Amino acid sequence: MEIHHSNNNPVVAESSPAMDFPQHFRCPISMELMKDPVTISTGVTYERKNIERWFYTYQKNTCPATMQSLDVTMEIITPNHTLKRLIQSWLQNGKSKTTYSPPSPPLVSGKHDEVLSLLKVIDQSTPFKVSSLKKLRCLVEIGDDLIKIDIKKSGGIEVLVKIIVQILVENSDFIAFRACEEALAILQQIPLCEEDEEELQLLMKPECVKSFAIMLQRGSSEARFCTVSLFHRMGKVDYHWNHVIKDEGIDFFKSLLEIVSDEICTKASSCALHVLIDILEASKKSRLKAIEAGAVCTLIELLPDANKSKCERIMHLIKLICECADGRLAFVEHGLGIAAISKKMLNVSSTATKIGVKILWLICSSHPTEKVLEEMLMFGSVKKLVAILHIAGTSTTKDRVIKIFKMHANSWTKYPCFPRELKDYLGLNIDFC
Repeated sequence: MEIHHSNNNPVVAESSPAMDFPQHFRCPISMELMKDPVTISTGVTYERKNIERWFYTYQKNTCPATMQSLDVTMEIITPNHTLKRLIQSWLQNGKSKTTYSPPSPPLVSGKHDEVLSLLKVIDQSTPFKVSSLKKLRCLVEIGDDLIKIDIKKSGGIEVLVKIIVQILVENSDFIAFRACEEALAILQQIPLCEEDEEELQLLMKPECVKSFAIMLQRGSSEARFCTVSLFHRMGKVDYHWNHVIKDEGIDFFKSLLEIVSDEICTKASSCALHVLIDILEASKKSRLKAIEAGAVCTLIELLPDANKSKCERIMHLIKLICECADGRLAFVEHGLGIAAISKKMLNVSSTATKIGVKILWLICSSHPTEKVLEEMLMFGSVKKLVAILHIAGTSTTKDRVIKIFKMHANSWTKYPCFPRELKDYLGLNIDFC
């Protein structure tokens, strides 16, 4: 691994090839000529895509140049039309070859030399690896945002990944395990986006993913949170879960479900739900593993107390599971599945109602037993479905409800609570008792 130096003037942002143009035409973040300059409340002008990435992708609440704290939710990004016209005029007049004073150095952290020194020690096989990782972690946690960018630009991701994959060959070594946990804690705090293609490729290597899976199953609660957070970020950049689906067994899914059930660290639980959705959407084979790991039971028992967003994600997972026969069987055998889904329909959101109808439609389309149809009536499913029919307009959800009644209304008519007016509404040929 090569750590990048520049004679006490470390390079954190690469500028375009030696092209001289006025300093005030440069974006302070990328040091490149601005195309769409915008000004923020501190009075500093940036390239729009760079400052938006700083605020919304990296989720920073400071001005990169002044490090002044900002309320990003209230921050107004104002186009700098005057500067944009000046830049365009300068380009059109062929001034790109005019020589100006040398540009100021890119933004760097005040701890750059210390970061390089620590990365060098960590990259070597020394007994001080864990203590150096702890020092680097401390810098990241108490330092400014530039330290995190500094670590990334100095090759730190490669060093940290190298530490993490060591547990594949030294998985019984306590020092290697501790080093891996510290490396995960640092890596989880380094901002990464789609533009960091090289760094993301390092995280997506099969050996790195396999190491993540080991830590998810055997690491401390903090290490598991860091790991599932990294998996979540990988999912955001369209990571293909083939290696996870192919190589990981039931224990991997059990670990994810344990984190989903964590009521203390809600952030970890939320990340685990997103990861499960990404994996289950990628492959039906993964759904079978999740079912075997007890996903249906876990998800149904979490549903009653879930808030709106968590409820929608849990129901989406149940829907994915019910798209295979084993999942539908596990759902109806649980005993409280239909009750839990019915309770959320029309009580949470239109999304939850739509997913709930899809789940019931999947169950009703697979030759359900009389017991299942009876539970749908007893637990209020039929009542909710009738209410959906009274909502104005047409939709796929409403069409599914009509299909459910056409399939099973004959079984429900023997109960006095079944609404007789549905016969004419649905065009059913039913003899009521």
